[in-house]
Amino acid sequence: MLNKTIFTFFSLMFVAAMATAQREVIDKVIANVGSEYVLLSEMEEQVALLNEQQGGKIPPNARCMMLENLLTQKLLVNQAKVDSVAVTPEEVDAQLSARIEQILDYMGGDVNQFEEYYGQSIGEVKEAFREDLNNQLLAERMRAKVMEGISVTPSEVKAFFKKIPRDSLPYFNSEVEVGEIVVQPKVNETERNKAIEKLKAIRTRIVDDGEKFEEMATKYSDDFASARIGGDLGWTKRGKFVPAFEAAAYKLEENEISDVVESEFGFHIIQLIGRRGNSIHTRHILVKPEITDADLELAMHLLDSVRQLLMKDSISFSRAVKVFGYKETQSYNNDGKMVSPKSGNSFFEVGDLDPAIYFAIDTMKVGEYSKPFSFSDPRGGTYFRLVNLQSRTAPHVASLDKDYSKIQAAATEEKKSSQTAKWVEEKVRSTYIHVDQALMGCPDVSKWLEGSKP
Repeated sequence: MLNKTIFTFFSLMFVAAMATAQREVIDKVIANVGSEYVLLSEMEEQVALLNEQQGGKIPPNARCMMLENLLTQKLLVNQAKVDSVAVTPEEVDAQLSARIEQILDYMGGDVNQFEEYYGQSIGEVKEAFREDLNNQLLAERMRAKVMEGISVTPSEVKAFFKKIPRDSLPYFNSEVEVGEIVVQPKVNETERNKAIEKLKAIRTRIVDDGEKFEEMATKYSDDFASARIGGDLGWTKRGKFVPAFEAAAYKLEENEISDVVESEFGFHIIQLIGRRGNSIHTRHILVKPEITDADLELAMHLLDSVRQLLMKDSISFSRAVKVFGYKETQSYNNDGKMVSPKSGNSFFEVGDLDPAIYFAIDTMKVGEYSKPFSFSDPRGGTYFRLVNLQSRTAPHVASLDKDYSKIQAAATEEKKSSQTAKWVEEKVRSTYIHVDQALMGCPDVSKWLEGSKP
């Protein structure tokens, strides 16, 4: 399910994009950074997003904070254009498609709800966002260029830690490291053949009977996000699709329709609409074979058998992951160790765990294995996992010995922040900058104007 804040942010961006036609009346330019400009509505949207994130408790200087963030963003975009940093239309289109799919997941794949909420078709929404997203990607690419090569040495980490007053050291809650083995239920041959035959019949109706691919996709495809737009997957570069799908798609001639292609998502037929260099424009029809109760029981039984082997030390956890685990999970290539989306490392605060995992490990000792349990992925597929509690720390005050990776990350962020500040100071001197007089009361605005290029 889509995070509420992401949904709100996407909605606010949409409101901004759709308000363009009215800006002459209700909006105004409040700052210029080179050839880029900041609109009053942009600042207010950022404040609204902060208000949403903070539960209505925003600091008094929120508008000044958002103004400075926007000035930095516009400076990055302006410099990216000066330095000819490129973002291709294909990249923008891929990002737009991914974000719209996130919204559709949040809405249960209901395109009608999406279009009713936004008052426009998916294609129209994409166009409304395109310029804003292009500038976002430009800023991200320019920021990455500014940050390139930044790292911290062990001595820098120690120096950073020593600067923190003893009475200001953070207090870390209990943390755990968790391993997992995930099993994907296998489709039985009967259901597999049913799906293949259904797709072959659909292909025959298109190729031999002249029915339109997009109409058949809308009617029969199990990829609900693309089905409502005729199975259209947009322009993509290599690496976007799973290997089996991509290999088949790149072999096609323009307007050719593939034979049935099997991937981890099910079975597809693919049509190549166009080719542009290393990018292709495709549409597809997906048919997912049905997973029966018997298939689910077999997967559960397999994972329970793996647990028995682990408990008897007949196989190592790492080996069990490689032999029995589902290869498409993030943990598969990390010896089964899960990575926290929040911290970016293998340590989870217990409150950040998925509730099912939290309850599974709550009474476990380090080294023990849970019983198998089911879970669903964002697309609604059913999987099974067992988890292994690999470590548990007690609540404690930060120390170099126990928390080196966290302190290293904080030191790296401080260094990046310092580098960004130096870069901004340097670029301000060679960039035309103007800020509306009404905002001159913001305490940090003066540094953007002193020494800026007239």
